Amino acid sequence: MKNRCLVVTGGGDCSGLNAVIRAIVRRASLVNDWEIIGSRDAFNGILRDPMEIVELDKSAVAGIHVRGGTILGTTNKGGPFSWQVQAKNGNWKSEDHSAEMLRKLEFLNVKAVINIGGDGSQKISQKLFEMGCNIVGVPKTIDNDLGATDITFGFPTAVEIATEAVDKLVTTAASHNRILILEVMGREAGWIALHSAIAGGAEICIIPEIKYDIDKIIERIKERIHHSRGFVNIVISEGACPIDGSKHYQVNNEPGHHDPRLGGAGNRLMHELKDHGVKTDIRVTLLGHLQRGGKPIAYDRIIATQFGVKAFEMVLNKEFGKMAALRNGKLVSVPITEAIETYNFVDLNSDLVHTARDIGICFGD
Repeated sequence: MKNRCLVVTGGGDCSGLNAVIRAIVRRASLVNDWEIIGSRDAFNGILRDPMEIVELDKSAVAGIHVRGGTILGTTNKGGPFSWQVQAKNGNWKSEDHSAEMLRKLEFLNVKAVINIGGDGSQKISQKLFEMGCNIVGVPKTIDNDLGATDITFGFPTAVEIATEAVDKLVTTAASHNRILILEVMGREAGWIALHSAIAGGAEICIIPEIKYDIDKIIERIKERIHHSRGFVNIVISEGACPIDGSKHYQVNNEPGHHDPRLGGAGNRLMHELKDHGVKTDIRVTLLGHLQRGGKPIAYDRIIATQFGVKAFEMVLNKEFGKMAALRNGKLVSVPITEAIETYNFVDLNSDLVHTARDIGICFGD
């Protein structure tokens, strides 16, 4: 029997996941003693009874690199350490089924696991590695907030989508003399907002790393709008918050959902501006899950393919407990612990932030 490598995609979907899966399968096809299988909806496919396993060969992955999403499905609920079980009274509770899952992997002759995901997924990778699982990580998140790698795939496509939205909003803002607020994803890190604000020519960019002063934002608006003429485009991260406030969360009662749900930062900013006397018409656009969907741009396809090939080569070299990463243009493997311990915030002293300030972008500080 051939050795089996299990591939899983966890957390939020993003463009490029299928390109990673395809690259793993095509690289594995060059050796004779390995075959690739996938689990539906991250590790949940292994934990379900009956198990939901997908055989992955070259025919199964042909042409999928141009498709968004993931052919394996993904989820940020459940998992080996918080498997959801419903009690007789209808309430849900989390149980640790990691040992059971490892027994199932042994039964399936799985000799290695490649876990494609962001911070939460790689924390699961590290815990499984500490339990003896031969696991390799691949960094994925549109937020670009995973440490130990210069970039995560999915981020470039998300920036492209957000920039296209800014481009469109600029023309309608100018036509109607409005303030248009675009809310983009970015829980703790403002990479999408920063890149799309620079690329799209927004006047104001509000990110989680800088708590904003509403008076500073109003000052910038007054520089742009005179006698009801003029317009302002604002890009704001979902995780942004004012200097005297906190992040805006929504009620989330989904069983097994690990993270609180953000949302409403753009609408809150609109109401703050109105409460402070801004009379200009203000509209809010929530870009939401559009940032995750659609075809990956060429750069995402390339780096996702590189990560997939690197991940399987790490399996062959038994570099377990490590994650594929891109550093200074080179593919390397780094300890998963390094990836999850170092959060990739926007460096406020970076050249990119200085560039934004030097072209007149206001951060509300």
